Order: sequence, then C-alpha cells, then structure tokens
Amino acid sequence: MIKRFYTGKINDLLEPNKVLVVYGPRQTGKTTLIQDFLRSYHGKTYSSTGENALLADILGYHDFTKIKSFFSGYDLIVIDEAQKIDHIGSALKIIVDQIPGIRVIATGSASFDLSNKIGEPLVGRQRQINLFPISAAETVSHFGGAYPQEHLEQFLIFGLYPEVLTAESTDKKRERLALLRDGYLYRDILEMENLRNSKKILDLLRLIAFQIGKEVSLQELGQTLGMSRATVERYLDLLEKTFVLINLRGFSRNLRSEISKTSRYYFYDVGIRNAVIDNFSPLNMRDDSGALWENFIFMERLKKRSYQKIYANMYFWRTWQQQEIDLVEERDGKIFGYEIKFSNKMMKAPTQWTKTYPQASFETINKSNYLDFII
Repeated sequence: MIKRFYTGKINDLLEPNKVLVVYGPRQTGKTTLIQDFLRSYHGKTYSSTGENALLADILGYHDFTKIKSFFSGYDLIVIDEAQKIDHIGSALKIIVDQIPGIRVIATGSASFDLSNKIGEPLVGRQRQINLFPISAAETVSHFGGAYPQEHLEQFLIFGLYPEVLTAESTDKKRERLALLRDGYLYRDILEMENLRNSKKILDLLRLIAFQIGKEVSLQELGQTLGMSRATVERYLDLLEKTFVLINLRGFSRNLRSEISKTSRYYFYDVGIRNAVIDNFSPLNMRDDSGALWENFIFMERLKKRSYQKIYANMYFWRTWQQQEIDLVEERDGKIFGYEIKFSNKMMKAPTQWTKTYPQASFETINKSNYLDFII
C-alpha cells in the first residue's frame, strides 16, 4: 500500500464533538486510509456507509432520542460515503451536540453541499481534509526520488489514481481507467442528480477535455450542445462538486485591459481526462502534450498546497492584448505568476504584467525545475 500524506495523522486530526470530513474523488483511497487508521484505534467504534438503509433511516428521522440511543457507548463513529444520506449535516450536528466526547469521521466523494447536505448545520463543528489521487510527492516517499522523473510520461497519459498507478501493464491501466470513467463519472454522477439527458453532460465533459487551459465560453458550449447557458453552468457546477473538474477564474485588479469574467477548467486527474476522450497515445504521437503538462502541474501544485497548508487564491491572467500567465497565486498579500511550459524554454514576464504588478514575481515552470514547484 502506498503511504498517503495523511497516513498516521488521522488520530491527531480528530477532536471531541467535531466531525472530521474527508473529501475527495472516488477510488482515491479514502476508505483505505480510514481502515488503516482503525486497525490501530483502540476505542469502541461504529463504522458503516451511507448505503446502510438502517443507518439512513435512523439519521433521517432527526429524532434526538433515537440517534443518541443508536450510538450510545461508542467513542468514534465512521460513516463512509456519507453524502448518500439525506440531510446528513443536520444528523451529524445532533450527534456531536448530544453525545459528549464523541468523535466522528465522515467521508464523501461528492461535496456535501451538493444538496445543501451540510451547509450551516456543521459550521464550527467540522474539520475538513481533501484526499486527491496519488501525488508526485507521495511517489517520491514510496518509490524514491527517481520515480516521478522516470515515469513522467506515464503520469501524463494514465494519471495517478492509486489502482491505475499500481497496475502491472498498460492494458491494465487503460482497463481500470475505463472502469473509473464508466462506473464513477458516467453512472454515479448521473444518478446523483437524476439527470435525464446523460448524453449532454458527457458531451459537455468531452468538450471541456479538449479545452484544458483555455478559456471556456458557457454561451458557446450551450450553442454547440443545444443547451441553455444556465444548464451548462449547472452541469459544470455538478462536475466540480463531484471532484471531476476544477474551475480557475481570471485574475484582475479591475483594470480594463484584464479579462476576469471567463473560466478555465482542469481535470482532477489527467488519466480520467484521457479516458473521457479515449486517447492513451504516447506523448510523441499527441498534439495535446502541452495541455496535459499544464493540467498535471496545476493539480500537483494544488495537492502540494492542500497537504502542506500553503494558503493561496489561484487564478490565470490574460489581457485583451493576448498577454497571459497560466497560474497566479495570491499568498499573504503577495502575487506570484507562473508560466507552465512543456519544453525547457524559459519565458520572460509579459511586459504588461511587470508594468501593472511591479512587486509581483514571475517564474517559468518546465521539465527542468517542476519537481521543486510540486514537491
């Protein structure tokens, strides 16, 4: 088992009368992480899933007496895939408010606010961590420093889902990505919101897959797919909340020359992106290597910031004069610009960037220095 960043740290994250919420895409190892923790946990534990009909029934009534009686005598409550229980936030609030000293772990492969399931009920009563597909830093810890450099092309083509990374052959990797795509993206997401027009959302996802790192027009997407802008927006929001896509907004200080009202999208995992378009060709046979590299670096940087608690707002930057920067981080009142290039070419900061933000930094991230940036 590949050691994850949070392996051995769960106990320190638990607090009495608070819920530890573990978010992340399906099949990234949330259940494995918690089961590993439980093997060394000595308290009395109740552990189940959101698919347990009895549990859903007990929590669904919101009856203080029934809930207290059901969970009496336990030190720890673990609910896997908790988002499948209606109004789970209100039920968890009752548990942590009414049972002295209780500790709770709830995992979710979809944001609990998908149906306003947590929202206000757990304000001040939860602690949240995010578990992503394997990070490049975790491969270094497990396999050694040479691993991400020797397997970079594999990362860009097949991604870093645990069961894909550890698959023994290329055929197995493709097979497992297809299962993830069909079993998670195509079935679970559609069932979650009872979407009637499944083909439309899948067509939308394919269009986004071909526009990694490019600005997306909701109006144009709607026209192409025969959908309203509002429907496109709703579907994209759903794909974000189920940890398939991440939205990056434009950076601006309200200058007329800067574009700030459009979005760019990245996939949580480039392997899933390639599975969506059914393209697992080697890099030397592709015309989207730069886009895959940009998506990979963006996500690995996000993993690093999340795990190392580097707090930052993230954006892209572009002007009407076509000057642009792929990633802008705003940290502690300072601005950092990063241009992401698949080649080893070093770029100069755009003139309008240095003129408008003279105190901001600028750096090119390429194959010669990317490990420092993401690890």
